Amino acid sequence: MHDSSLHRARLPLALVASTLAWLALAAAGPAQDRITGRGFATRSEILAMNGMAATSQPLATQVALDILKQGGSAVDAAIAANAALGLMEPTGCGLGGDLFAIVWDADTKKLHGLNASGRSPAGLTLAMLRERGLERMPALGPLPVTVPGCVDGWFELHRRFGKLPMAQLLAPAIAYARAGFPVSELIAHYWARSAARYARFPNFAETFLVDGAAPRKGEVFRNPRLAATLETIAREGRDAFYRGEIAKKIDAFMKEVDGLLRLEDLAEHRSEWVEPVSTSYRGHEVWELPPNGQGIVALQILNLLEGYDVRRMGFGSTEYIHCFVEAKKLAFEDRARWYADPAFQEIPVKALISKEYAARRRELLRPDRAGRSYPAGNPAVDEGDTVYLAAADRAGNMVSLIQSNYRGMGSGMVPGDLGFMLQDRGELFDLAEGRFNSYAPKKRPFHTIIPAFVTRGGEPFLAFGVMGGATQPQAHAQIVVNLVDFDMNVQEAGDAPRILHEGSSEPTGERMRDGGEVFLETGFPYASIRALVQRGHRVGWNVGSFGGYQAILRKDGVYHGASESRSDGQAAGY
Repeated sequence: MHDSSLHRARLPLALVASTLAWLALAAAGPAQDRITGRGFATRSEILAMNGMAATSQPLATQVALDILKQGGSAVDAAIAANAALGLMEPTGCGLGGDLFAIVWDADTKKLHGLNASGRSPAGLTLAMLRERGLERMPALGPLPVTVPGCVDGWFELHRRFGKLPMAQLLAPAIAYARAGFPVSELIAHYWARSAARYARFPNFAETFLVDGAAPRKGEVFRNPRLAATLETIAREGRDAFYRGEIAKKIDAFMKEVDGLLRLEDLAEHRSEWVEPVSTSYRGHEVWELPPNGQGIVALQILNLLEGYDVRRMGFGSTEYIHCFVEAKKLAFEDRARWYADPAFQEIPVKALISKEYAARRRELLRPDRAGRSYPAGNPAVDEGDTVYLAAADRAGNMVSLIQSNYRGMGSGMVPGDLGFMLQDRGELFDLAEGRFNSYAPKKRPFHTIIPAFVTRGGEPFLAFGVMGGATQPQAHAQIVVNLVDFDMNVQEAGDAPRILHEGSSEPTGERMRDGGEVFLETGFPYASIRALVQRGHRVGWNVGSFGGYQAILRKDGVYHGASESRSDGQAAGY
């Protein structure tokens, strides 16, 4: 499952008619609510007082709970779960990827943000890429590889908020890597799709295949190579990865495959602690991390929606879907224009997420017609396949963490016998000159993975995230609207049918054409879909790109956990 746009299958035309008929039948009358919640709810919230974890793999959730029961902090639990997911869900994450996190510290009652994304190789220039005849960065191979930030992110989080030794946190993943674990259903599906894509690359089959094939659902998979790498990290610390034995193996491999990532790039890497940024939405403070990620898109969308009576519109109404899609289009034009590495460009974050800017931009929206294109705004005139997990502990600390190799399992580059694949995050650089996200050496690319947090009255309210590339900020905004405007509980907010708009302008240089396309999950009234078409929206059919949600909400001292009904995940507490 890759984070740039989860693997997607378009419905065959033969199925569209039957799907429309089913939707029409479902929309014939209001759905009967379950006794415990909305008709679309798949399960009740999980409730607990002492600790909670929500991940996309039940075994990883149990790893996190075990760490909490051993006296670990929320951050300890998150690191242990992330290490397990790197083994159990290599289709979305791993040691070769990047990491972002937002941590609520119960002692200081403050949020802390960590940007653990890596930079481009110092020895690769834009001129070199252009000399190869490239107009955009390839998705696979050595060129899109950037420094993996995950391991340094673990150690930075642990240094500030950890309680148990790192070796204890990595022990469950090491044990599973050696003894094996049964592959879950959805991951087996994406693993099989990845096998054909990566089979030609060195070390892939030896690391990720069993007798030449991807492991099937229920088949036990082992990765002793990854176990050995994690043991080295547990024993020697983060420098083993960035300066020692592991770094040297990565360097040697990249030279073999004509890559440009070098030992010096790894040795110079450092994560960055950043201040989360927020906007208010009807009495709630919604927090994201500033660029190079796309988190503030969600804040821009919410600022635009706050000018409408969304509650009156109602969930699933034509008016709500239309306003949401148009707000998304506006925000994504700014995303394409302004979002990049702030070390290379001055990004007007404060202006972009201001209420005044939203009010000006809202004037561009027509209530009766879909926009075919929108210009990026100029806020300066005002003032100058991913995994997500959440964990919370007895003391009230909460962490929102996301980690990814980007597209698919990554670049295809599996260094030596290390047991993991390097990310292809550099694919998101723009290869044109003079733009905010244009490629440069030692630069962090535009990033799609984003953790989120909500506070209320200065207290922690919700740690949440939704995997899935450009789906993520759209889904973040929808989760908040579902909770605040439509009075859903935390599980219902994730189960509710989602809206996804594709085709906006991109930070890689592509421009929106003909207004893009709207995709709606099953469950929206057919009357709303028909009315959207009449307003000029192109509505398509899309299976599998609606994201992967995990969340932990805190209310009156009780944790409420929720896990994505579209995947293999689990929320659990004790």
